[in-house]
Amino acid sequence: MISPTPSRPVPPAVYILATGVFAMVTSEFTVAGLMPQLAEGLGTGIEQIGYLVTVFAAAMAVGGPVLTVALLRVAPKTALMLVFALFLVGNLVAALATGYPMMVTARVVGGAASQAFFGIAVSLGVRLVDERARGRAVAVVMNGLMLGTLLGLPLATFVGDRFGWRSAFWAISLITVAAAALTLRGVRNPPAPTDLQSRSGTGSDLAVLRRPQFLLALVSSTFIIGATFSVFSFLTPILTEVTGFSPGVVPVLLLVYGAATLTGNIVVGRLADRRTVSTLLLGTGLNVLFLTGFALFADVPPLALAFMVGIGLVGVTMNPAMAVRVQRAGSTAPLVNTVHGSFITLGVMIGSAAGSALVPQHGLRAPVVLGIGLAALAVLAILPALTSPYLRHGNAVRADESVPTGA
Repeated sequence: MISPTPSRPVPPAVYILATGVFAMVTSEFTVAGLMPQLAEGLGTGIEQIGYLVTVFAAAMAVGGPVLTVALLRVAPKTALMLVFALFLVGNLVAALATGYPMMVTARVVGGAASQAFFGIAVSLGVRLVDERARGRAVAVVMNGLMLGTLLGLPLATFVGDRFGWRSAFWAISLITVAAAALTLRGVRNPPAPTDLQSRSGTGSDLAVLRRPQFLLALVSSTFIIGATFSVFSFLTPILTEVTGFSPGVVPVLLLVYGAATLTGNIVVGRLADRRTVSTLLLGTGLNVLFLTGFALFADVPPLALAFMVGIGLVGVTMNPAMAVRVQRAGSTAPLVNTVHGSFITLGVMIGSAAGSALVPQHGLRAPVVLGIGLAALAVLAILPALTSPYLRHGNAVRADESVPTGA
C-alpha cells in the first residue's frame, strides 16, 4: 500500500490539450445536431446521415491506431501538430462537400485524426501529473469532450441552422486553428517516462492485449459508450418527433444535456483514482435506469428531459474512470490509450449503426431500448474488476512495479 501523498495541481498544458479535444468533438457531434439540414443539403435521408456518425467512428477505431503507430517515434507535441493539420483538412473538405461521398471522405479523414489526437493527448496529459492524479488529468482533457457537447454542439447546431450546415464546419475549422496555436505555444514535450507502465514500444504495448482485465476493460468501455450513443445519435429527432419540441428549442436542450455531461465528468474525475470500479458500476447501473425511463416516457416532455439529463450525467462522463481502469490494467502509453479510444468508438459505431438499422422498422424509441441492453452488458463486464484491489483503488502495488499479467 502507498501512503497518501498530496498531488500537484494539474498544469495549464493539460487544460490546453482539452481545447484540441473540444475542436475534435464539436466536429464529431455536429452531424448529430444537424441531421435534418444535412439530409436536405446532401439529398439523403436521416438514416444515411446517421451512418455518417458510424463512418466517423469507424475511421477513429481503425485509422486512429494506425496513425498513432506511424507517429510513435515522433515527439508528442510534433505529433499533435501533425494531427491538427490532418483534422483541419477533413473539416475543410466537409465544408466544401458537394455530395454524400465527399462528406464520407471528410468524415474518414477527421475520424482518424480525432482518435489519434485523443490517444496522444490523454497519454501526454497523464505524463504531466503524478500517478495519483491521473484520473483528474484525464478528466481535464476530457472536459474538452464535455464542453464540445455543452457549447460546441449547440453552437454548431445554431450556426448550421441559421447560416447553413457548411458554416458549422467553417466555424469548426477556425476553432481547430485556434486550438493548434494554443498547443504550439503552451504545450511542451514531457521528460522521458521512468516507470515501467509508461514506457512505450510497439511490442510491449501489443503484449498488453493479452491481459484478461485489460480486455474486459475494453469491452466495458465499448458497451458504456455504445449505450449512450445509441440515444445521443438520435437525440435531435427524438426530441422533435417523439417528445414534440420545436427545432428551434433543440439547441437549448442540447445545452442542458451538455451541462449535465460537464458536471458528471468533474465528479467522476474526482472519484476515478480511488474509487474506480465502484464509480463505473454505480454510474452504469444508473444509466440503465435513466435509459429505461427515457424509453418509456420519451413522449412526456418533463419526464423525457429529466431522464435525458440523467443520461448526460452518467453516460460519456464515465470516461475518466474508464481510462484509469485501462491504464492500470495496461499502461499509459499513447498506443494503449488510442486502442482504448478505438474500442470506445466501436461503441459509437454499434450504437449509431444498430440504431440507424432499427429506426425504419421500429421507430425512434428502438435505439433507446438498444442502449438499455448495452448498458446492462457493460455492468457485467465491469464486475470482474472487483477482484483486483489495484484496479479498484490504484494503491495495491507501488508505482514503480509493473502490473501483473493477469491484472
